Amino acid sequence: MKIILASGNKGKVKEFKSWMDGFEVLAFSEVMEPFEIIEDGNSFKENALIKARAVYEKLEDKSAIVISDDSGISVNALNHEPGIYSARYAGVDATATQNLDKLIQTLKEKGLKKTPAYYTAAIAIVCEAGEFCVHGWMHGDAIDEKRGNNGFGYDPMFIPDGFDLSLGELDESVKKELSHRSRALELAQILIKTLTK
Repeated sequence: MKIILASGNKGKVKEFKSWMDGFEVLAFSEVMEPFEIIEDGNSFKENALIKARAVYEKLEDKSAIVISDDSGISVNALNHEPGIYSARYAGVDATATQNLDKLIQTLKEKGLKKTPAYYTAAIAIVCEAGEFCVHGWMHGDAIDEKRGNNGFGYDPMFIPDGFDLSLGELDESVKKELSHRSRALELAQILIKTLTK
């Protein structure tokens, strides 16, 4: 069973491939010419479905399953920003480092050294059987500094509940156990196995 990942984000592709054991996982750029997908939804779910739907419509092999993730960090004290704008918080063409730096700077400006935050992951599945979406969350605190070099995105400034280390400092195996994406993927795998019986 081919699973096509509607993402060009190398960090996400690597994570999905390691988590989706037993499936052939390919980035959509491996099976078609990459194209721009406008994410103009109002929620993680809407954006995940927009991406998966766009790739599935262009697929020649309709027996494949397309999965897409839309995820981000939300800081309670910042009115849940950056939320769905996590990937473009510092601007449309911003790098992950620029987004991270902007959020750290915003916390500093507000005098927030450590404040509650959470990650959300919405995973959309589009296939012959229809369209589906599952969610996963990870709660913890955002801090006003970078700590560690593991992970990607906002990981160096996020300390999960129950830990003293940031995701940037935690071992990949620990992160895999508790991440928002792994929780959503557990549900996605159950759904995919049900759909492919």
